[in-house]
Amino acid sequence: MTFLNTTLKWLLQRRLPRIEAIMKQPGAMQQKVFAQLIRAGSRTEWGRLHGYKSIKTIQDFQQQVPVSSYEDLFPYIERVMKGENKVLWPSPVRWFAKSSGTTNARSKFIPVTTESLDESHFKGGKDMMALYVANNPDSKAFEGKGLSIGGSLHQNPYSTNSAAGDVSAVVMKNLPSWAQFIRTPTIDIALMDEWEAKMERMAEITSQENVTSLLGTPTWGLVLIDKILARTGKSNILDVWPNFEVMMHGAVNFQPYRELFQQQVFPSRTVRYQEVYNASEGFFAIQDDLNRIGEMLLMLDYGIFYEFVPTQEADQPFPKALTIEEVELDKNYALIVSTNGGLWRYKVGDTVRFTSLYPHRLKVSGRTKHYINAFGEEVIVENAENAITKACEATGAIIADYTAGPIYMSNGANGSHEWVIEFVQEPTSQQRFNQILDDTLRQINSDYDAKRYNDMVLKRPRIHVVPPGTFYAWMKQRGKLGGQHKVPRLANSREYLDDILGQLTVGR
Repeated sequence: MTFLNTTLKWLLQRRLPRIEAIMKQPGAMQQKVFAQLIRAGSRTEWGRLHGYKSIKTIQDFQQQVPVSSYEDLFPYIERVMKGENKVLWPSPVRWFAKSSGTTNARSKFIPVTTESLDESHFKGGKDMMALYVANNPDSKAFEGKGLSIGGSLHQNPYSTNSAAGDVSAVVMKNLPSWAQFIRTPTIDIALMDEWEAKMERMAEITSQENVTSLLGTPTWGLVLIDKILARTGKSNILDVWPNFEVMMHGAVNFQPYRELFQQQVFPSRTVRYQEVYNASEGFFAIQDDLNRIGEMLLMLDYGIFYEFVPTQEADQPFPKALTIEEVELDKNYALIVSTNGGLWRYKVGDTVRFTSLYPHRLKVSGRTKHYINAFGEEVIVENAENAITKACEATGAIIADYTAGPIYMSNGANGSHEWVIEFVQEPTSQQRFNQILDDTLRQINSDYDAKRYNDMVLKRPRIHVVPPGTFYAWMKQRGKLGGQHKVPRLANSREYLDDILGQLTVGR
């Protein structure tokens, strides 16, 4: 395996000059991608409908093609799922990434083309490892196995000629043989349907492997590691995987979990963490500097054209949309993508904030639909994550999961926010934790602070501490176990709060 490690590292280092060009020439890279997409799109029904052959500039594109939600595109996607060709993209579509539908209440099916697999998802995976090796030239990660926690695949409900599943499962199924060789568990286990049975089998297999890297969400990674420790009787996963080097994580903000992983899961200074922004719609960004926590380099040559819309205009069909060369630092933008999977000016549902320009690094600041604004306070996920992190740091707490929403005004009483929090390690003082959470939100969000002033609109938040395993049981009850499913952090309604608190009442 030493020869393989050396060879793969050499091959990956050859990718770095291209990545450096992305950093230096973002506009030129995106202009090239834009031209390629318009040429491909002109050979589709969507392109004919929106006059792609007459589009010469990005301004033409923004004037002729509306920004689309999933609901807007679904009639076209449905036709593709039924087997029609050249509707949204000129090449045939054999795969669909099934998303949990966090932007709306239903599952979403995102087309995955050969081009988006090769030029986006696979390219992103290779560049992720290239950037890791660039940060760690002495890495021996390829002397062991890479553990990836994927989802499952099912037949397309509309056609027998294609399949649908988590984007991780689609990618795993299509990996070349050399990539299958260096990962674990085997594909038949990785794609098992029944989630709990799969986790047991993964624990059985991977506890006997030389695992050196882990790719997945921190929440499901914790579930798997707990099962491995229970099976082996070890108190520390590094006793099971002594050569473990790096965790590649994404999908949820890692900051509230960082202390847990660093102190208890992988209690070693040699273990590193690398963040990626990989969605059903494409592979977007990679942490290129492991010292810049939470910041990721936007990858601009993956067949994806990016636009950035000020959040106040996110619901407009023809909003003011900025290109990569027009964005500003520290402003929240709704992310709009046109992709080599046949999505055109598509609202991903995420908001992002740039932390540096040239190179263009960003943070995912929240979801366009995941916020609390019942009283004009405009609390976004990034605010909540920062407040939770501060409260944990100050009180020695370690978070497992949480969700929050509003308590509406009624019978003359002021409103407030209500939080449901599950701890791995409870705070030394719950009262101080609550105070710091509230104070931090006031410090970082002036709208929240104004509503909290003298309790005039919002009273102090109400916080429920729930037993370990509560969120897992709740997600299981909702049929939401699996890699693509995430606990919704914020909601502008009481849908999630009432459901989970009702479950606790029934369980008593």
